[in-house]
Amino acid sequence: MRTITVADGTTIGYHTYGRESGEPLLLIQGLGADSRGWALQRIAFGRRFRCIAVDNRGVGGSADAPRPYSLVDMANDAVAVLDAEGVDSAHVMGASMGGAIAQFLAVEHAERVRSLVLACTACKHHDWRRELLQEWADAVESRGIGALASDGLHWLVGPRLRRRFGNWLNLMARVVLQSSPEAFVAQVQAILDAPDDVRFELCRVDVPALVITGSQDLLTPLGDAEELHELIPGSRLVELRGAAHALMVEAPNAYNAAVLGFLTEIAAPSQFAS
Repeated sequence: MRTITVADGTTIGYHTYGRESGEPLLLIQGLGADSRGWALQRIAFGRRFRCIAVDNRGVGGSADAPRPYSLVDMANDAVAVLDAEGVDSAHVMGASMGGAIAQFLAVEHAERVRSLVLACTACKHHDWRRELLQEWADAVESRGIGALASDGLHWLVGPRLRRRFGNWLNLMARVVLQSSPEAFVAQVQAILDAPDDVRFELCRVDVPALVITGSQDLLTPLGDAEELHELIPGSRLVELRGAAHALMVEAPNAYNAAVLGFLTEIAAPSQFAS
């Protein structure tokens, strides 16, 4: 793991792996998750790209930070990581909260983004989702991060996967969700405080964009993905049948094939030379 210190003194950790000569791919995970959330993408994407997987503030190798957190701060953290790696621009892939951070990157730091992959994410708040996230924050604050591994599971994975791998999924959630309760609550508050105005700026995104979602995603349903697709000019929309919110874990082969197919089309021809 590598670390940097950003302007407010926060230590941000990140992992680099993959093809040194490949085009850079910045990976940003979601609420409470660190870069290990990309474990099932590591080999597939590392064969072709120079991968830079960031731990958002408060999780993994990134330290807790002054409150309140904000998604804009997390986008700026990601830019600082690119700076530290000497990367002028990168393909950006974000999941869930990471997808929201990626949207801020594309709007506020357009020159740093070569393409955009937005997985299981949204561009505006809904009252029901606000209430749900607040309930999660309250549960984690009172009972610890393990509360999400049990109470939130049915929002994150589809019923077939829960029936087959329920105990394993609980264990995996506890491994990936390593933030402190305080940091998790701070990340939730960052989501709730994020302005919806970013969606009005998405029409200015002029890089290739892929919006990918699962047909059984309860947390960010298909309608959220369709709205992103409509707002981002020239974007593509892919729906993975049978997958829920954690689609890169539930359907890694289909997810990797869809995203790599998209990136293969837009990357430099030399990117995939042997």
